[in-house]
Amino acid sequence: MPFKTKYNYPPKLSILRFFLDAEGVRRNPIPYHEKYFRKFGDSFSIKIGSSRHIILSRDNEVAQYILQKNQKNYHKSKFQSFYLSKYLGKGLLTVDGDFWLKQRRLIQPAFHKQKMNQLVENMKATIISELDQIKTDEEMNLFPVMSELAFNVVAKSLFEFSISDEKLNRIKFIIEEVQNFLIKEIRLPHKAWWFSISGQVKKHLQLAEENNNIIREIIEVRNASKEEFNDLLNMLLETRYEDTGEGMSVEQLIDEIKILFIAGHETTANALTFTLYLLGNNPEVQQQVLEEILMIESETDNVVEQLQKMTYTNAVLNESMRLYPPAWITDRQNVEDDTLAGFNIKEGTLIGVSFYELHRNPKYWNNPHMFIPERFLGEQKKHSMQYFYPFGAGPRMCIGAGFAIYEMCLAVSYIIKKYKITSVGTDVNFNTLITLKPVGVKVVFSER
Repeated sequence: MPFKTKYNYPPKLSILRFFLDAEGVRRNPIPYHEKYFRKFGDSFSIKIGSSRHIILSRDNEVAQYILQKNQKNYHKSKFQSFYLSKYLGKGLLTVDGDFWLKQRRLIQPAFHKQKMNQLVENMKATIISELDQIKTDEEMNLFPVMSELAFNVVAKSLFEFSISDEKLNRIKFIIEEVQNFLIKEIRLPHKAWWFSISGQVKKHLQLAEENNNIIREIIEVRNASKEEFNDLLNMLLETRYEDTGEGMSVEQLIDEIKILFIAGHETTANALTFTLYLLGNNPEVQQQVLEEILMIESETDNVVEQLQKMTYTNAVLNESMRLYPPAWITDRQNVEDDTLAGFNIKEGTLIGVSFYELHRNPKYWNNPHMFIPERFLGEQKKHSMQYFYPFGAGPRMCIGAGFAIYEMCLAVSYIIKKYKITSVGTDVNFNTLITLKPVGVKVVFSER
């Protein structure tokens, strides 16, 4: 919509300051964001060239507006749509508009609660086999263990038990290699020429194609099989478009499966790592989780019923994801001129919302840096959920949120019942990649 008044933006960070801080921001943007928010308030902007602007915000009004209230005017940015789609294809995470809506409507039923309930037994069996042999009474780096667990839960939920360990490990290797390179491409755009002429882009595109071929082979074997499977691949193969009655093409199915691998394993691994570390530093909370689990197991043997009763365990997970949101930032670009939180912004403005900062904004949270699971219990929960974005918000909220919660509750309950956790140190380090990735988080497991 055209404006009679001129465009205006939140307080500006100077372009000189932006470039002086650029290398530090590339390594870890969060300390710089904290500094800028303290100086400018809950939103600030950067002017690029003569007319382009970037806005970064920790304002709940901004988050609500671009993700829910006027989400049709805010599409995924080039960072997500171009860079990610180059390697991950055109799946739910990378597409926009009518095609996104068509895919979302097609895939959503596979993630319905009743469907997720069907996967619980497989999920639990995988968790038990992965965690039964944890080394006890010695320091361990927690993230690799949780990463392996989360990856295998996603893989076995997608493909049940119809994939070899060799292929599984190759998929995992390719995903990690491609993601690490993707971060370099996004954060060092001025080196694009070097990445291209040195063959690095070609190498990673070839890896992405190898991944496609592995998944394609799994789909072809499944299509030729007369066996019955209870997994996500089977659910996705059974989906049909409303208008044509046809299923997804094999190529589209490959793209969606790649997204599920990426979105479904690393974010969960991150959240589990942070949660267990926080429990290891808060033995009284750990004890309450244990007591809840033992009480629930005395009431019912049904795994789905147990999951539905894990009120306190869910609160612990929520508080962990508040402090360390796995997907720590999101961005959008407005398709048309708009008024955002009182600012008249030009179409094409890049808007980033830092969930990490919003989740710690003292305007919304008392003692924002403290671990207090009670925020997500009873009456307090109603207040907290207004400012809580562990899976995004609005129509593009993570489709696998229910799957992730089930998986994390099963993993935490099994671990806490079997082991006592003691954290090594109290400082949490992480890498701000596409997700908030824990670094050097160490714990000791001891048998109960």
